Amino acid sequence: MNRRAGIGHPARLVVVGFGVAVVVGTALLALPVATESGESAGLVTALFTATSAVCVTGLVVVDTESHWSTFGEVVVLGLIQAGGLGIMTLASLLGLLVARRMGLRLQLTAQAETKTIGLGEVRAVVRRVLAISAVVELLTAVVLTTRFATGYDMPWGRAVYEGVFHAISAFNNAGFALYATSLTPFATDPWVNVPVMLALITGGLGFPVLFEIGRRLRGRTRRWSLHARITLTTYAALVVVGVVGITVIEWSNPDTLGPLGVGGKLLVGAFQGVTPRTAGFNTVDIGQLNSGSLLLTDFLMFIGGGSAGTAGGIKVTTFALLAFVIYTEVRGEPSVHVAGRRIAADVQRQAVTIALLAVGAVAAATLTLLLMTDFTLDAVLFEAVSAFATVGLSTGITASIPPAGQLLLVGLMFLGRVGPITLAAALALRERARRYELPEERPIVG
Repeated sequence: MNRRAGIGHPARLVVVGFGVAVVVGTALLALPVATESGESAGLVTALFTATSAVCVTGLVVVDTESHWSTFGEVVVLGLIQAGGLGIMTLASLLGLLVARRMGLRLQLTAQAETKTIGLGEVRAVVRRVLAISAVVELLTAVVLTTRFATGYDMPWGRAVYEGVFHAISAFNNAGFALYATSLTPFATDPWVNVPVMLALITGGLGFPVLFEIGRRLRGRTRRWSLHARITLTTYAALVVVGVVGITVIEWSNPDTLGPLGVGGKLLVGAFQGVTPRTAGFNTVDIGQLNSGSLLLTDFLMFIGGGSAGTAGGIKVTTFALLAFVIYTEVRGEPSVHVAGRRIAADVQRQAVTIALLAVGAVAAATLTLLLMTDFTLDAVLFEAVSAFATVGLSTGITASIPPAGQLLLVGLMFLGRVGPITLAAALALRERARRYELPEERPIVG
């Protein structure tokens, strides 16, 4: 029996929530007061920036510090925080604060967005999301503020502003910076690089994993869940691959790591190996990276970070599950087993679906941008992957892409933030419940 899925469907509400945030952000950034010049930024610029902020991407078509006024920068910061926490999470928090209760529909939507397993856990999860975000952002802001004020003779008021801005941007994996060259002025400063890396890694692991780490530290559980084990192991492995790969490839590049001392090379290589986890900050000119580094960064950006966090990409669990499926098929085993657990068939289908939809979206966008512009495949593919994975790294071509191409990137960023399956479910006219199965036939594969 078919049934219509109304606007109250959790997937639709998540998409609508992010859409409304983008519209509100666009309207605010289009105001003359939002720019330093006092003139409207224009619809496309305002829309691109608002989408990039809400989707915690970091791609920009104008310099954040010089183009936007303090009002505009605060709007961008608010959109980053809203997008990182999740629109439905914020709505749930507002409901708890105002009415001390959450309606069933709101609980279902927050459950879908935060990947909460049990409906009864939603209230506690929403509160813990806010608490973790506040603590990590505060600690990062304190360290950055102190460093900016004492190490760079920055007035304390300005130091606090920049410390808070970059702390929120880092934890939410947004990549917005108040410098035209991102964090390159601090490329060899560990007091700036390390706090930013720790914040973006914490946000990128995903809230479910952070909750589990907290429970283990308090002695409330002794056994890791399968999700946490897969996320932590895969995330760590990809960080090692990124850090070692970028450092080795760029070690002698005169335009990136070449002129630096050994300590500087190791620090910059570590930062550039970690930031593709969808953070978007950079401490070297991305446009000067070797083709091998760009391709490796494409790979890392596409995978992204942990589920139900501030990171984008197809997520490390999706990548790991696909690897397990391939390993199982090569061995000729009938079912996928990981760490003493059997992976359900529907989870395997979801992983395959997410990966293929992502590949299709990036390939289509790359081809379209190649037809629109004269940029090389390296640069265009990098831009498309960065937009879809909500990373924000760029070889420097974003502002030179024609408006139609920028609107295409807006769509990619939105798709990457809400997720291919969520968006597909939201656009579906109806849900189907199959009450019978057709005869089985096996086509030839491979």
